[in-house]
Amino acid sequence: MTTPPAVATVATVPNAAPSDHRGSPIPTGAMITTRFMELRKRRGLMIALIVVNIGLPTVFLVIRLLAHAIAPKSYGPAGGYDIFTNLVAGVMYVFGFIVAATLGCAAGSVDLTEGMFRHLVVTGRSRLALYLARIPAGLAIVVPLVAIGFTIVCTVCVTAAPAKLNFDGVNVPAGLSRAGLANWAEGHPDEVICNFDTRLGPSTPNASEINSVFNNVRCGNGVQFGPPPVSGGAKPTEAEIRAVAAQIARMDYADYASQFLSPSDSLMIYSGLWIELEAVIGFTVGLGLASLMGQRTVPVVLLIVLELILTPILSTNVIPHVINLQRGVVGLAMAHLEPGGLPLAFGGNSRGGISQLVPESTAVAACVIAAWLVGWTVLGAWRMMTRDA
Repeated sequence: MTTPPAVATVATVPNAAPSDHRGSPIPTGAMITTRFMELRKRRGLMIALIVVNIGLPTVFLVIRLLAHAIAPKSYGPAGGYDIFTNLVAGVMYVFGFIVAATLGCAAGSVDLTEGMFRHLVVTGRSRLALYLARIPAGLAIVVPLVAIGFTIVCTVCVTAAPAKLNFDGVNVPAGLSRAGLANWAEGHPDEVICNFDTRLGPSTPNASEINSVFNNVRCGNGVQFGPPPVSGGAKPTEAEIRAVAAQIARMDYADYASQFLSPSDSLMIYSGLWIELEAVIGFTVGLGLASLMGQRTVPVVLLIVLELILTPILSTNVIPHVINLQRGVVGLAMAHLEPGGLPLAFGGNSRGGISQLVPESTAVAACVIAAWLVGWTVLGAWRMMTRDA
């Protein structure tokens, strides 16, 4: 009796359903791209970003270029160190924060104001992922615009820098050593004595000789620099006048050495990173605040008040008993990280060589900035995750 061979039976397992990543808190590339397109299509907001970050400095520099080309004796060069520092600290820093915060407020409230939040929730996507996707999408707009405007400023300020340094109203060769500046001053004693800022004190060497020269030298407009000479007093010789001019130049060398024809490479790099960080802070805080409040207008107004009113006051005036609260202001922390070659971003500068900012260490300033970035991101994400659809 023969038995048929056994036929192996293979158990078929139905194909497993593809894993569903909709609940993942990590945003996908498609989600980020969608948020980027939504923000980019808001034409009014994009025009404002371009005008502030690129348009304002470009128009200012173009006007200076044309004015200098038409009347070079009446209008100075379009670029240079002073133009760079004023544009970066006075325009790009402050207004860059405001427009970046405006974009963040729009990104944090657009779904609510347009009634799309419920439709996003019913898709099953993680609310945390929906919030986090807005951060790279918004920064992909802000960071390049700031970089373009800053590149234009750097290019013009370097290529159109003045040929001579204007120090205390006198055209002086740039980059001289202390001895070189003293030698130059000996050949231009009247300009040095009449224009250089000279402060005499009890410890000033040869103060009596300097006063004697001041009392006997007349400036180019015919007005005597110091009080009238004492009757019968001996007038200084030409050699003594030249020696005093050289001494004044040596006394003022520290101020002279701190001025440049054009910004250095290191200053431009640090300044660019600094204003980019300010724009990132503005966008992140605006995004979190708008998500927390569920609207755009009030957060924009609050951040403008913070940047233009509260930050200058709290950063330069020590208020008793709340100084630790002042150190928690992100604007003060950014001011302490400001590159040394820039003036104070709030419209002032150090007084007598001493910083007028509320004292704060660099480590504390870095911690404050990190706390603002993380804190507002957590608050905005928490509000989105707990909001009723």
